[in-house]
Amino acid sequence: MGYTPPVQKSYNALDMDAPDDLTSLRDDMIAFIEGHGIRRFPGFVDFEAVPSVTWKSEGNPDGWKDFVELAKAAGSPFLTMDSWRFDREDLDLLIERLSGSQFSSSEDLEDARWLKTYVGRVGFVQMGFAHQGVMMVYEASTPWYERYQSIIEMADELGGIPIDGSDLDEES
Repeated sequence: MGYTPPVQKSYNALDMDAPDDLTSLRDDMIAFIEGHGIRRFPGFVDFEAVPSVTWKSEGNPDGWKDFVELAKAAGSPFLTMDSWRFDREDLDLLIERLSGSQFSSSEDLEDARWLKTYVGRVGFVQMGFAHQGVMMVYEASTPWYERYQSIIEMADELGGIPIDGSDLDEES
């Protein structure tokens, strides 16, 4: 299965008028970063693992360019960069998880199947740079990616319910 970032809503989630594939945005980011002479470090910034601050674009679709320019002004020699592409294996695993849960509904499965339209598309991008012990982070995601994350979260919750009590500690 492909890499799936931890479940959390992207701060700069794009609105419904935004493209449903961030491949060209990711490619533009790479070109812009390299054009500024900054190197890229392939990596995901986990908000639970390191102190971080998320960039607020305030509706500016090109806010990521300001983020890159700030990294350069801060003297950062590199930016971390990550993106997530929805693969068929991700969809198959999600459908399998929902099908195997006695608590999921036919609507849940239909929601997951609806996502097949987006197989092969990039739904999430993240850039980051370290400054004075804190990771500065920019993220963008598509509405369908946010829906995918919601379904994953719901599947995790459904899968975490012990059916026969075998997950409970025995006190004998």
